[in-house]
Amino acid sequence: MYKRPRIGCKDIWNAFMCEGARYSINDIPKCPTTSNSIPKRLILWDEAKALYKREILHGNEDFLCDVFVCFYMDDYKFDGKDGVWNNPEKALKILRHFSGVITPDFSTYQDFPEPLKIYNTFRMRVWGYWIGKQGIQVINNIRWGTPESWKYCWDGIPKNSIVAIGTVGGNPKKLVDRKRFNEGFYEMIRVLNPRAIVVYGSSNYEVFESARNMGIEIYTYPSRTDTAFKRRKDDEQT
Repeated sequence: MYKRPRIGCKDIWNAFMCEGARYSINDIPKCPTTSNSIPKRLILWDEAKALYKREILHGNEDFLCDVFVCFYMDDYKFDGKDGVWNNPEKALKILRHFSGVITPDFSTYQDFPEPLKIYNTFRMRVWGYWIGKQGIQVINNIRWGTPESWKYCWDGIPKNSIVAIGTVGGNPKKLVDRKRFNEGFYEMIRVLNPRAIVVYGSSNYEVFESARNMGIEIYTYPSRTDTAFKRRKDDEQT
């Protein structure tokens, strides 16, 4: 049973998560990709919580669900007072019932101050590093912004590994963000040379086809919105 160590005021920034970590030149912890397999399915964190609550209420305390949990959703839904950063022990208790996790998609919006974007990149890596040490399979989420973020946004992710990207929301769906997304995508490939990319949302963009032509495997998982839209369309046709 995991128990958080007592380390006084350093606990403010979850220093206990960093124990034994190695760091990049930018002091971002290195997070090994501990999953060697591709997820069969992805579900969002709030879906995982609801499933956990339902199974526990039915007395099924040892249930296992062969899906990976991801966080491609509004930050407040997983990063609040009782969220995965402020209450990682609770998150661990839930995640033990699933096959693995995509590291949290802490936002790094273009209009965020640079220190905040670096901090959220730090949190992605250190949280993934720590949860992996607890025996959970981990795939690193990647989030980049404008070119200045390239100095640190790939830090801590192993080369030639499986990585994950969310395409829900603004990029690359919105044309105004497409160029920035594409440039960062090709830079990510240059720096990390991933062997596979897990995509939550649509991969129907030219950059993903280019990646396939480079020999990179692309695995696409429909978002909850896409699934709901398809279900509604199917219902209308019946």
